[in-house]
Amino acid sequence: MSYKDNAIQITHSGIAEAIDLLVQSGEYRVIQKYRKPEHYHLEDNNIPIKKRGIFLDVESTGGDYKQDKIIELGMAVFEYAPDGRILSIIEEFCEFQDPGLPIPEFITKLTGITDLMVKNQAINIEAVKHLIQSADIIISHNADFDRKFIEAFLPDLPLKPWGCSLKDIHWKNEEIESAKQEYLAYKFGFYYEGHRAINDCLAGIHILSMNLPISKEKALTQLLKNARNNSFKLWATRCPFEQKDQLKARGYRWHADGQAKYKAWALDITDESQLKEEIAFLWNTVYGKQTKEPIDVFNAYSRYSMFPLSPKPKELALIEQIYESMLP
Repeated sequence: MSYKDNAIQITHSGIAEAIDLLVQSGEYRVIQKYRKPEHYHLEDNNIPIKKRGIFLDVESTGGDYKQDKIIELGMAVFEYAPDGRILSIIEEFCEFQDPGLPIPEFITKLTGITDLMVKNQAINIEAVKHLIQSADIIISHNADFDRKFIEAFLPDLPLKPWGCSLKDIHWKNEEIESAKQEYLAYKFGFYYEGHRAINDCLAGIHILSMNLPISKEKALTQLLKNARNNSFKLWATRCPFEQKDQLKARGYRWHADGQAKYKAWALDITDESQLKEEIAFLWNTVYGKQTKEPIDVFNAYSRYSMFPLSPKPKELALIEQIYESMLP
């Protein structure tokens, strides 16, 4: 039988058949272009309350929210069930902002956004506020970047809880070695044109709709759960200079800019058990004695923000309780 006899006709159904044959062979993996679905889950009587989320993405002239400027803002509004099932995408928003200065060449190469595209353009601030006010949660892939930029641009933005699809999902526990969004898309079987705001938003929602490979829970389910939990920043204000390499090896970062509470090393920590382990490390390895270092407590309203909220009495009580539980 000739090759021509075995050839699959190049039609839509023929392409689908070819994909099935490639996948079934076990020798190939097919990555499909992202297409926005009409819906993710149909509504049913088991969803008594629908919630509204916004996936938000910022493109900017650089990485420093204190001096760089937004050039594009994208938001995709979606409805979801309390258990983390995404229902559908209901609205899209994407607008340019003239930064008032030339866009750096490397940013144009990365995003495709040119000075001509943003010239005299302005984001509709009232529309942004209205959308954010309607949301139950705002999500970004690297909310530490996007939240600070949008707060610098709109300081009176409505206060909402934030989640981060980069940090609030334990990708390494799911045996996914990189949390870059384009790589996550590849791992979940699709690709998209990245580094444009609305494309990143739609792809981010698509990723959140997926079942995680190890835990088997929805990605959004895990994000919501982790966003509700407290996280911590443990300061090492008394660290001797000769111990700095040990701290760096454990992920501590040096803080010395005007936004930092202390000129010191600090470590971001996601749960209370890890916090206790790290306090014990400081006591036993760095200081050689028991001492109470400052601890910041964050929740979904304060995490990733450029505006630190004053600690609440229950957060101060939690810190005291943690220290008391570790003292003899």
